[in-house]
Amino acid sequence: MNWKKLIATGFGTGFLPIGPGSWGTFPGMLLCWMMQPLSPLLYLLLIVGLGWFGIHLATEIEKEFGKKDPGAIVIDEILAFPLTMFLIPLSLGSMALGFFLNRLMDTVKLWPCRSLQTLPGGWGIMLDDLVAAVYSCLLMHAAVYFWPGIVTYGHIWTFP
Repeated sequence: MNWKKLIATGFGTGFLPIGPGSWGTFPGMLLCWMMQPLSPLLYLLLIVGLGWFGIHLATEIEKEFGKKDPGAIVIDEILAFPLTMFLIPLSLGSMALGFFLNRLMDTVKLWPCRSLQTLPGGWGIMLDDLVAAVYSCLLMHAAVYFWPGIVTYGHIWTFP
């Protein structure tokens, strides 16, 4: 497997038979944890840069698979999770809630997510998930506001 396909499929998690999108979120959780020491501006710039890369990568790998938005491509889920968790303190509780909300919003596909899926190539693969991640992020911020204990439940190791 070439390096592009390896990244686009979440290091093979996209090939898992049940729920490849959910499995593909786990590398996104690791990426989110690695990005936490960044300033908010650098964090967002990295998401935008990786999103741009992901669009082009997904376009290329989609052609290799020979079908529209194959389930094995999970680069969209990988990048959606850090966006879901933007400015949210990481803990086991917040990551679990973020995972749930991220998968829920990706499944429900509120407007305009469903119509974004119809865009060609990597644009359709990436943008619906990234917009769904913005919805998840807003819900996460509401959850932290109304339930601040979620970010202290199961505090995880953070960078100094």
